[in-house]
Amino acid sequence: MAWRDSRRQRGRLMLFVSSIVLGVAALVAINSFSENLQKDINGEAKNLLGADLVAEGNQPPSVALQQAFDSLPGEKSRSASFISMVFFAKNEGSRLAQINAIEGDFPFYGKFATTPENAYRTFRNNAQALVDKSLMMQFGLQIGDSVKVGALTFSIAGQLESAPGRVGIASAVAPAVYVPLAMLESTGLLQKGSRVTYQYSFKLNKNTDIDALAARIKKTAALTTYSVETVESRKETLGNAFGSLRNFLNLVAFVALLLGCIGVASAVHIYAKDKLATVAVLRCLGASGRQSFLIFLIQIGAMGLLGAIAGAMFGSLLQKILPAILGDFLPVQNISTDISWNAIFQGIVTGFFVSILFALLPLLRIRRVSPLLALRVSFGDKNERWDVWRLVVCLLIGVLTVGFAWQQTHDFVTALLFVGGVALALLLLAGVAKLLMYGLRKFFPTQWSYVWRQGIANLYRPDNQTITLITSIGLGTMLIAMLFFVQNLLLQQVALSGSGKQPNTILFDIQSTQIQEVAKTVKAAQMPILQQVPVVTMRLEQLNGNTKAQLEADTTDGNLIPVWVFDREYRCTYRDTLIDTEKITDGTWHGKLSPRTDGIVSVSLADRVAQAMRAKIGTRLLFNVQGAPIEAEVTSIRKVDFNKVQTNFFVVFPSGVLEQAPQFHVIVTRTDSVAQSVSFQRTLVKNFPNVSIIDLTQILKTADVILSKVSFVIRFMALFSILTGFVVLASSVSLSRRQRIRESVLLRTLGASRRQIRRISALEYLILGGLASLVGLLLSVVGAWALAKWIFQVPFAPDFLMPIGVFVTVSAVTLVIGL
Repeated sequence: MAWRDSRRQRGRLMLFVSSIVLGVAALVAINSFSENLQKDINGEAKNLLGADLVAEGNQPPSVALQQAFDSLPGEKSRSASFISMVFFAKNEGSRLAQINAIEGDFPFYGKFATTPENAYRTFRNNAQALVDKSLMMQFGLQIGDSVKVGALTFSIAGQLESAPGRVGIASAVAPAVYVPLAMLESTGLLQKGSRVTYQYSFKLNKNTDIDALAARIKKTAALTTYSVETVESRKETLGNAFGSLRNFLNLVAFVALLLGCIGVASAVHIYAKDKLATVAVLRCLGASGRQSFLIFLIQIGAMGLLGAIAGAMFGSLLQKILPAILGDFLPVQNISTDISWNAIFQGIVTGFFVSILFALLPLLRIRRVSPLLALRVSFGDKNERWDVWRLVVCLLIGVLTVGFAWQQTHDFVTALLFVGGVALALLLLAGVAKLLMYGLRKFFPTQWSYVWRQGIANLYRPDNQTITLITSIGLGTMLIAMLFFVQNLLLQQVALSGSGKQPNTILFDIQSTQIQEVAKTVKAAQMPILQQVPVVTMRLEQLNGNTKAQLEADTTDGNLIPVWVFDREYRCTYRDTLIDTEKITDGTWHGKLSPRTDGIVSVSLADRVAQAMRAKIGTRLLFNVQGAPIEAEVTSIRKVDFNKVQTNFFVVFPSGVLEQAPQFHVIVTRTDSVAQSVSFQRTLVKNFPNVSIIDLTQILKTADVILSKVSFVIRFMALFSILTGFVVLASSVSLSRRQRIRESVLLRTLGASRRQIRRISALEYLILGGLASLVGLLLSVVGAWALAKWIFQVPFAPDFLMPIGVFVTVSAVTLVIGL
């Protein structure tokens, strides 16, 4: 019976599931992409690490650790990397870059992708350099041009396209320059206090127990800054990192699927209402309510399965373009695009069951259709009464959505928050639609023109699409607009840092012997010295007499200290006054060394680090200042505004303590024009090649590049939501076509012209599109404000030019599809 009844309805039935095709496609595409990425990471983990074992730290290795390195069987390579300025004589350009000095045949697995192809080998033997392609393009460089690193000038042997484990977006943050390690000392860049990362890489002999060797090295490195990584740990690290990306994208795709399911429920509601007379006839012929219900459930189930299969096929094609979209964020250069049958099966099952569940709510009314409806159309049945089965279906929908979100995030609280947030947005949108319908029915002026009266009445008449379209299109609009708002807010914060009289240039790694001459250079360039600060690096050894190992062994709640408290390198300063970004919230500020018989020094902690340490006034700290122990006591806690461009510190010592410690200096200044900045950087790099410059105007450009790429990826996924809304709109219009024709015939009979009927329809869909986009934009403003206040902690000053464009676009597309 289901087959027979569907023969004249299959076109309409296909519209039920067209709404879920995009959602299923997005899920299958992301799951296929994630599966291929994980497979590629597992397969290329050695190439990504470049070795069997890698040890990395920010100090030269101790004697014991160096002996442990020397005892490892196999090939060895070492490197040193740091941030420094580079200078290009061809056009006198300069830029902050990541300097990597290499010795040995690293990478042992995989290779640098360079132009020309063999440049990654020849540069090590000929005192040449490899330069990142972004630098080559920015400064118009060619192979054979020169790059000055510190006091040495290197010929450019090749253009670096990619390196093992280096993601594409890294070139926007810190473009790389590779030089031979043997030449590093001659550059003059390694000074006392310089911040350098040392890396030792090993290709071990076959049949070597890598895990056992790694455990031995870790034990030797336990009291140093060195971390040890193997191929297996790299797999786990990368899997966890990109697992978070996959989970986020899956949740965005699931929003599109949920919107499609709302469209299914709306379409089935219209279809079931159109079938009430047929069901009444079936009941007269002896069919039970359960049989009638199953006839149409089979139809919807079959169409849901076909729609899920179509979505899975589309998703398998779509996943082939995802590597190009996400390529800048991936360490693997060529992601495979194999068909994932597991992802296809999951997508089909999810799409089928979700569409069935959402279709059950309107279908359940068929069970209660009375045979008398075939004789008297006005017979009042009990279709709308809620019973236990509708409550069970609603409960199943809730369990399914939470379960799916939990499966993606592996965090039940996050899953509940996600589902709760989506449900709240949908309820708000549906509430606005209901309020609109009630307000129009009750308060709309009857003296308005005929076209306006008819167009507005279509929003609340039977078979209206107001709730469905406002919820689906509104949620898609909200997601996309919120992304625009957040991106603009973050860019504005960087821009504001360089506006007005705020500092916009920072000079660091200035040695004590250079500070006076560098200060003179700044003044000679007509630039103010806004701050001149010494920086001393140190590590925390003990907290209230307890070492890291002792605190880790004590698992009571009161002693849980984050790992980074002991693992990080603290860059501290000393001074006798507070600056304008600091305010004492507890204790007493001591700007000068107080005479104490116990030799303990007073220090001030930022509230953020004090909270992490669980420190309070009187807490004792033991610092290792590059080999010299200093015992300190917390005598004050400061609230620090880290958002301002200032030299802010977690730990501040009084003057009279650290003056003789190895240190470097920082100067904060301001340039008033691009020309002044370029001229100053050129002079500084020539005279002081070891001094690095952070130019906030360059940071703004970099932030713009990064945020644009990130937001493009997210908008690409959010686009599935708004496209689903338009598909729901198209299917709703098509399904209600018969009802619309009947209404139009009646209006024509009453004297309406074709032009009036077109204007009535246009008015209805223009209001629907405009209201859906408007409510979506208002919700996006609220969401962006909440993110700005509680997550990013920046002032909320949105740019409302973008929302106007979104409003016009969504309203226009809704109008066109409706007409």
